[in-house]
Amino acid sequence: MRPKVVLLGAPGAGKGTQAELLAEKFGVPHISTGDLLREEVRQGTELGRQAKGYMDRGELVPDELMIAMIKGCLGSGGRGRDGFILDGFPRTVAQAEALAEIVKLDRVIDLRLPEEEVVRRLSARRVCPRCGKVYNLVLSPPKREGLCDECGSPLVQREDDRPEVIRRRYRVYMEESAPVAEFYRRRGLLREVDGARPVEEVHRAVLAAIEGG
Repeated sequence: MRPKVVLLGAPGAGKGTQAELLAEKFGVPHISTGDLLREEVRQGTELGRQAKGYMDRGELVPDELMIAMIKGCLGSGGRGRDGFILDGFPRTVAQAEALAEIVKLDRVIDLRLPEEEVVRRLSARRVCPRCGKVYNLVLSPPKREGLCDECGSPLVQREDDRPEVIRRRYRVYMEESAPVAEFYRRRGLLREVDGARPVEEVHRAVLAAIEGG
């Protein structure tokens, strides 16, 4: 089985963790739109040059650019043509409609997480400014308090991981994502999973939702 799956979920819901586990389980690529955008920018492609301006200003990259990027990745010549775990797309109904024209999905998993748990998880996140490694003081703390395991640099908290910013991001996400979830619910593709449980339990529930139909 090489499924074509979309993961939805608020920041901190565990999409990246579950995507990696699913990609390994099914032998398909984990496709993160954030990673794709950074790679396009790094390579200096036309799409990357256009997207960079929006990213530098902290604005959302327009639907048409995101759709073009996804089409190249999931279309007949893309690395996700035979199955994928897609994380970070679609974020709007327009993107969901475009994705439906590119590929037939097997399942859409919505990892549900209460606001307070999102705040608890993300406000505990720390990042190494030197090598980029990410830690979580609750879920995956460094071996030495406040220091990166890889290079020993002092860890920092990103500005957007402060509680007041997290709450604002969460509410914006919930408002924007509700129509996308409803889009897939009407098509019978959506399955909701409690993302507040331990990683292994969430993984088993996600697998059941994918394999059980």
